[in-house]
Amino acid sequence: MTKNALIFFAASGSAALLAGAFLFQAFGYPPCAMCLWQRWPHVAAIIIGMLALMLTRSPLNRFLPWLGAAAAAVTSGLGLYHTGVERDWWEGPASCTGAGGGLGGLNASDLLSLDGPRLILCDEVSWQLFGLSMASWNMLFSAVLVLVWVLAAKRGQIAAK
Repeated sequence: MTKNALIFFAASGSAALLAGAFLFQAFGYPPCAMCLWQRWPHVAAIIIGMLALMLTRSPLNRFLPWLGAAAAAVTSGLGLYHTGVERDWWEGPASCTGAGGGLGGLNASDLLSLDGPRLILCDEVSWQLFGLSMASWNMLFSAVLVLVWVLAAKRGQIAAK
């Protein structure tokens, strides 16, 4: 596989994961704060991939696959952190876990209304497949994308020699 094909595959993988996240949201699984954190590195990886495919003759192109790998590694790391919070391996941010600030941010009408804001906790699994949550799947698939980005970077180094 060529460097550009690998870059396209990696950026498309981030696009697919991001599309999947939005699809789950459309099906009634609203994201928690940590879920949203995991989306931003995918956006960065998509942009990096587009730049790498457009700037094929630029000296920057040698470094862009490494930046793509870093973006995929960040979202994979966030997925690992989120998985640990969901499985009670460690504590998560108080702002989005059961240990959070309580009801202090809600007013009386929010508490009495059925249409009030829905609190999405980061330490509760809302969906899973084969015992793995969405955060766990993001971690695994993003780790594979790291490898694809690194392979693209290595192919670029070989081609430059």
